[in-house]
Amino acid sequence: MESPFNHEYFMRKALQEAKMAYEKGEVPIGAVIVSQDKIIARAHNLTETLNDVTAHAEMQAFTAAADFLGGKYLKKCTLYVTLEPCQMCAGASYWTQIDHIVFGAFDPQRGFRHYKTSLHPKTKIEGGILEKECSNLINKFFIEKRSLN
Repeated sequence: MESPFNHEYFMRKALQEAKMAYEKGEVPIGAVIVSQDKIIARAHNLTETLNDVTAHAEMQAFTAAADFLGGKYLKKCTLYVTLEPCQMCAGASYWTQIDHIVFGAFDPQRGFRHYKTSLHPKTKIEGGILEKECSNLINKFFIEKRSLN
């Protein structure tokens, strides 16, 4: 029997986080960190709430996962995030030594690949998981923001 725990399952959990950010008026990006098929951290963007440009979903998730594990390294963990990480978050992921990053929507203008930001040599990357759902939520947010201005 196939395990219910796959990339789509965990990306849906990250999308739940993104929807919480959306409801708060934050850019709707969500993240979860998984270890041994168990979610050990959940987070979403809090840059507006905390008035902190570094409060991206990934950064919040890295901190929560490190607290859960009792150490700064996230080896044998996977980050699921609804948007391709920016260069700041990719840089932070380098220092966590996370095994795997799985993202939903691509970000050709601000994503880490555009800036050629290096990940840890052992980190595997995979994009496009539930890409349409992830993109639609972000696009909806920005369309609504622009119509208010």
